[in-house]
Amino acid sequence: MTMSDFNPVPLQKPQSANFSSGPCKKRPGWSFAALEGAVLGRSHRSSVGKAKLREVIDLTREVLEIPTDYRIAIVPGSDTGAVEMAMWGLLGPRGVDVFAWESFSGDWVTDVVKELEIADRRIFEAPYGELPDLSQALPDRDIVFAWNGTTSGVRVPNADWIAEDRTGLTICDATSAAFAMDLPWQKLDVTTWSWQKVLGGEGAHGMIVLSPRAIERLTDHAPAWPMPKLFRMVSRGLVTEGLFVGETINTPSLLAVEDAIDGLRWAREIGGVSALKARCQANFDQAASWIGRNEWCDFLATNADIRSETSICLKIVDPAFADSRDQQAKVAAAVVSLLAENGVAYDVGSYRTAPPGFRLWGGATVEASDLALALDWLTWAYSEARKAVL
Repeated sequence: MTMSDFNPVPLQKPQSANFSSGPCKKRPGWSFAALEGAVLGRSHRSSVGKAKLREVIDLTREVLEIPTDYRIAIVPGSDTGAVEMAMWGLLGPRGVDVFAWESFSGDWVTDVVKELEIADRRIFEAPYGELPDLSQALPDRDIVFAWNGTTSGVRVPNADWIAEDRTGLTICDATSAAFAMDLPWQKLDVTTWSWQKVLGGEGAHGMIVLSPRAIERLTDHAPAWPMPKLFRMVSRGLVTEGLFVGETINTPSLLAVEDAIDGLRWAREIGGVSALKARCQANFDQAASWIGRNEWCDFLATNADIRSETSICLKIVDPAFADSRDQQAKVAAAVVSLLAENGVAYDVGSYRTAPPGFRLWGGATVEASDLALALDWLTWAYSEARKAVL
């Protein structure tokens, strides 16, 4: 499509206009009836409360096919809390390599440099749309990285760059990758995510998965810095085993827990992680097809091999705005407003520190047919906003 073409208002709207990157759209068919089994008004330490928390852990292991010798816990603070719990509790005894290419992985750089002040550190960064040189990772150093850049639409293509015989630990922020992409557990020592992403759960709770090597580090290493209560996985030199059977550090929302159970049961019913991945791929395919018909827009990720199937991040490449980021930002804001005003796509602006453009969530709870319709509306909205700006 060229901008001289006539772009009529699309005749059909998506069934759901929710394309936020977190909290994300609820699963197909979700209603408040899904929460009727919640044990409200009961202690999370009661037998029924702990049973619900344990069910989340057990379903998570089943759906993601996590090895039996890996430990799984529900932790406070969403994915951010889970990553920081791992970094504060495990880093320090050896050098650390941090790979960052978008906002949240940049936060882990800040923690290593300014908060933990780890002297033996190497920082590898890349701008939005690109990956740093992963081949720089060394097997005798700890590694901190995000599997998928939620704010950039850039993911690691595989785990080939992580050594099989490594002696360091890998700490992987997988919040927008878990349940959507292949996670090779043998290469990951710590893996974290939140409920609010691919399965459309609610915020505030995080998940952490620890390999046997990570558990060993917990007991062999005493951090040099003070450990907040929310980050403590060790007591008197021993791993707090209760964490991995549903005894959470602080009080979780049992309403949110029930919603997480519902999402996990849905994932199991439709065929597990392979079915979830297929739904994400169908959404990405819709976006790729649309990009092929719209020359004014492109993926933010420059390399096709590193484009995210969940965080569909788009940039404006219209020659009319090539030399003006301010104009790109102005037209993008106008497009986002038009889509929201027409009730076809909410919360689709690019992340605040990313280049001007659009970010549409393509996780497993989104219907490919809805995304296709939203993109048709994006074509129309851009045409309208472009005329107004020019």
